[in-house]
Amino acid sequence: MSEKKSFFQKVFGSGQKGEKEPTPQEAIQRLRGIEEMLVKKSDFLEKKVESELAIAKKNGTKNKRVALQALKRKKRYEKQLQQIDGTLSTIEFQRECLENASTNTEVLKAMGSAAKALKKAHNNMDVDKVHDLMDDVAEQQEIANEISDAISNPVGFGTDMDEDDLMAELEELEQEELDEKLLDVGPISDNLPSVPTTEPVAGKRVPAAAKEEDDELKELEMWAS
Repeated sequence: MSEKKSFFQKVFGSGQKGEKEPTPQEAIQRLRGIEEMLVKKSDFLEKKVESELAIAKKNGTKNKRVALQALKRKKRYEKQLQQIDGTLSTIEFQRECLENASTNTEVLKAMGSAAKALKKAHNNMDVDKVHDLMDDVAEQQEIANEISDAISNPVGFGTDMDEDDLMAELEELEQEELDEKLLDVGPISDNLPSVPTTEPVAGKRVPAAAKEEDDELKELEMWAS
C-alpha cells in the first residue's frame, strides 16, 4: 500500500496543504518519468516470463515440481505485465490531455496578449477621424490628378491655331514642290533639227505641216535661249 501511495505521490504530489501545485509542464515531465520507469519494468518482466517458461520446458518431464513453480511465477509476471500495460495506457492518456491543455493554455495566452496589443494600438484611433482622413486623402488625390492633367495639356503652345489654315498652307507647299518638279526638265539636247537659212523659192508653197513644224522649232529655240 505504501509503495502504491509513493507512486501516486510522485505523479500528483503528496497532497499536503501549502504544497505548491505543479505546473502542467512539470506534471507532464513527471508522467513521462513514470512511463519510462514502467516501460523498463515491463521489459524486465518479459525477460522473467521467458526465463520461467524455459525452466518449465526444461523440467517438464524431469522435475514436474520445479516446472510447476516456474509456471506459477510466469503467471504472476504476466499478470503484472497486464497491470503495467493498463497503467501505461492510463498515464499516456492523462499525459496527452495535459499536453493538449498546456497547448490550449499557451494559445489562449498568446491570443489574449494579441488582443491587448490590438486594443492598445486602437486606443488613439477614432473611426470618424479615420473616415475624415480617408476623405482628405481622396480629395488630395483628385487635386493631384487635376494638376497632372493641367501640366500635361500644352496650353499656349500653338493649340489655338486654325487647322483649316494649316491644311491650306500645306497644300500650297505641295503645289510649289510639284511645280518645281515640272520645271526641272534637265539640259536641252543639242541634237535638234537645224533651222533652214535659205529663203524659200518664190511661188513654191510650203506645206502646212512643215510650216507648223518650223514654227514649233523656232519657238523651242527661242525658249531655250
